[in-house]
Amino acid sequence: MKAIVARDRAGGLTLADLPSPHAAENDVIVKVHAAGFTPGELDWPATWTDRAGHDRTPTVPGHELAGVVVELGYGTTGLTVGQRVFGLADWARDGSLAEYTAVEARNLAPLAADIDFTVAAALPISGLTAWQGLFVHGGLATGQTVMIHGAAGAVGSLAVQLAVEAGARVIGTGRAAARDTVLGLGAQAFLDLENDPLSSAGEVDVVFDVIGGRVLEQSTALVRPGGTVVTIPAPPTVQPKDGRAVFFVVEPDRGQLTELARRLRDGRLKPLVGEVRPLSEAPDAMAHRGRTSGRTIIQVA
Repeated sequence: MKAIVARDRAGGLTLADLPSPHAAENDVIVKVHAAGFTPGELDWPATWTDRAGHDRTPTVPGHELAGVVVELGYGTTGLTVGQRVFGLADWARDGSLAEYTAVEARNLAPLAADIDFTVAAALPISGLTAWQGLFVHGGLATGQTVMIHGAAGAVGSLAVQLAVEAGARVIGTGRAAARDTVLGLGAQAFLDLENDPLSSAGEVDVVFDVIGGRVLEQSTALVRPGGTVVTIPAPPTVQPKDGRAVFFVVEPDRGQLTELARRLRDGRLKPLVGEVRPLSEAPDAMAHRGRTSGRTIIQVA
């Protein structure tokens, strides 16, 4: 099969021929139609080692996928051959920038026939991060106020939509150019991080942070007693008075993926998809470090 391969941390990415993957116990083999990647994932330790810490180069990057199940491993339940699915490839195994990939069945959810593969591939990491940050770790409830940093980004834009649907008041932040996008997603207010003081937002119940650093420190002071700061860049160095500060790494969850897919199908949730590029152009797409409008998705099949 064709796959994008990284042979060492400094050697760059290439399109190569690799043996097709084998379905281990509780695995499925997915014919990948579309895949997503996270900028900087080549710096993650799990990109280069397996769960036991052993070197696994050459490695195939990418962790988001949408495609069709073509093989079931021993003991696999809940999915069938020929089924359309989407979800997360395992962190410490070869990923989704390949024509076929082996995935634990529990990391995948069914995908309706009327959802485009390229749209679905933009949802797993960003959607699960937004869901878990808001509801699992942040405990966001109807009537509360949430401040979402980076609200026009891949995670932030989905968090805005989910929070609005949940009946929360949403304050989005970002660069000035993102104002119309964020307000168009349903946020009630927008703050320009370069010109507007965060204190002008008043008190909030939850802060959902994807930026860290000074922005996180300043927004911590806005949290009401009993409120929560949730952050994903790094463990927080400060926490709100009479509140909690939570750092987390996203986890696969079939039930949450199913909820996200339902909202996607109903038109209640829309990932911001930018460029759609072929597998052969994945190395160039991953090397790009500038700002992009929407997620770049790799079309494989």
